Amino acid sequence: MDTSAPPTNEPDPGDAARPDHTTDAIDTDTGAPPRASRRRRTVLLALGLTAVTSATALVLGLLSWAPEPPEPARPLTVAEAERLAAMRVTNLRDLRSGIHVTAGTGAARTELVGWVDWSRPLLYLDVGGPGAGAERGLLQSTGSVLVIRPDPTAVPTPAAPPLVPPPDRWRLHRLTPGTALAPVLDLLRGLAADRPDPGDGDARWIARDVLAAGPVDVVAASPPPATPPLSSGTPAGSTATAGTPSAAGASSAAEAAPDGSTRYWLDQDARLHKVTTRLPGVGPVTVLLNRADRPTLRPVEALGGRPGLPRALTDAEQRRMNRLPTRLRALGGATVTVSAPMGTDTNLRGAGWLSWTTGTAYLAVADLGVPDRRTLLRRDAAGLFRTDVPATAGGGGTAEAPGRPPLPAPAGAWRHSRSAKDELDLLVDAAVAAAGPVRQRGAAVRIREDVADGRIVDVVELRTTAGRLRYWMERDGSLRRVELLTGSGAWAQLDLNPAVVPRLGPPPRPATTAPRPGAR
Repeated sequence: MDTSAPPTNEPDPGDAARPDHTTDAIDTDTGAPPRASRRRRTVLLALGLTAVTSATALVLGLLSWAPEPPEPARPLTVAEAERLAAMRVTNLRDLRSGIHVTAGTGAARTELVGWVDWSRPLLYLDVGGPGAGAERGLLQSTGSVLVIRPDPTAVPTPAAPPLVPPPDRWRLHRLTPGTALAPVLDLLRGLAADRPDPGDGDARWIARDVLAAGPVDVVAASPPPATPPLSSGTPAGSTATAGTPSAAGASSAAEAAPDGSTRYWLDQDARLHKVTTRLPGVGPVTVLLNRADRPTLRPVEALGGRPGLPRALTDAEQRRMNRLPTRLRALGGATVTVSAPMGTDTNLRGAGWLSWTTGTAYLAVADLGVPDRRTLLRRDAAGLFRTDVPATAGGGGTAEAPGRPPLPAPAGAWRHSRSAKDELDLLVDAAVAAAGPVRQRGAAVRIREDVADGRIVDVVELRTTAGRLRYWMERDGSLRRVELLTGSGAWAQLDLNPAVVPRLGPPPRPATTAPRPGAR
C-alpha cells in the first residue's frame, strides 16, 4: 500500500525561507542580471550627459573669451627709475658685451656683429648687410680713430669677427658725415658712462618681456647723450669720454621712436639687453646685447695693440736700452717694411733697406689711394731725398705689398730737404737714429711684452721731440720695430728684419744741361 502523500499545488511553508531564484534569472541579451544592467545604463547615460554639457560649456567659453588688456604704460616706480639711471654705469662696470645691430631697412640695411668694450672704449665689428658699402668687412674703433679691413667679397650676412684680428690690410678710414654707420657707432659708444644719469621725468614703464637672458622690463625714455662723432676728426688725446655730450649741444645722436622715445630692455640688476630707437639718416635701429659674450679684445697695431701695464724700466732693461746703439751698429742693417696710417685719406705701405753702419735708408712707398705710383725715399747724412715714379719703375708689387726700390737709384726729379717734412720722414729718421746717442735714464717706459715674428719682445715707449715713439726690442738687444703715434691718433709701424744690406748709393745728380748754341 502506497502511503506517500499525493502531490498538491499548495505552497511549501519552507519556500518562503528560500531565495527566489526566479529574480536572479540571467538576462540573455547582456549576460548580466537585469537589475545590474539597468544601473549600468543609468550611469553611462549620466556620464554622457555630463561630457556633452562640459564640451558645450568649453566651446561657449572659448567663443566668448577675450585676452585681458595689457597693463597700461605708467610712470616709473622709484626702483625702476634708479635702474634706468644706473644702466650706463652698469655697462661701464661690466666692461664688455657681445652685440648684434640691425640699422635701417631694405636695401639700406646694415648689420653689425661683434663686441663693444666700453672701458677703453673699443668697438670690434664685422660689418655686413646690403647697405654696408665701403665698410663691408672688419672694423675697429677706439676714441675718434677708426680703422677698417675691407672685404668687398664678404657674404652679406655678417658673423662674429675672429677673436685675434688679422694682422694685415688694416687702414685708417674716414666716415663721411651723414653716412649710416657713424651715428650707429656713436650710439654704441654712448651706452656707457662713469656716473648715473639724471632722472628722466618723461620715462615710462611700457611692458614686461622675457628674453633669452630672462625676464626684463621695457622702459621708454630719452636716447643716450650724444658722443663726439667719429667723423668729426677729434684729435688724439682728446679728453672726451664715452657718454659725454658733444660740444654741439644737447641734441642726441638718436631721434625719438614712433611713440616719442627710445626703448630699453632692462633686467632687475640694471643690465641692458636690448635697445630700439631711430637715428637720423638711418631709420629704425635695434641693438641686441649678449652679456655673457664678453672676451678680452685686442686692438690692432694701428690702434696701439694691447694696452699693457706701463712701468719704469728695470735695471736690466735699462742696460739693454743703453747697449742698443752698439748692438744695431754690430748688426749692420735690416730689410724694412712700413705700414703707416698717416691721415684719414693717406695709408702708406713701404719696403726697402736700412743701414745703421752708414746711417742710410732707402724705401719704395705706396699710397693705397694711388696704387699705380711709388715714392722713392732716401735718407742719409745729407738729408732726405724723394721722387715719384710709376709703380713698375719703383719696385713693382702691389700697393698693399710694394716691392723694394730699384738699385741703383734711378735718375729723376729728386726733391731734397734737410729735415723731416712729414710723419713718414720722422718714422724713418727715428729708425736710423736708434743707433745714435744713448737716451737718458727715465726717458723710457716699458708698455708690455709682445711677440714679433715669433720672438718675444719688450715694447718700450719714448717721449721725444719727434713725438711718442715705441721700440720693440728683443731680449738680446735687437730692434724689431719702431712705431710713431701720428697726428691722426693711429700708430705707424716700421718693421726691421736684420739682414745684409746692399750698397745704397746716393741718387744720381741731374745731368748738367748743355749750353745753348751762342750762349756764353
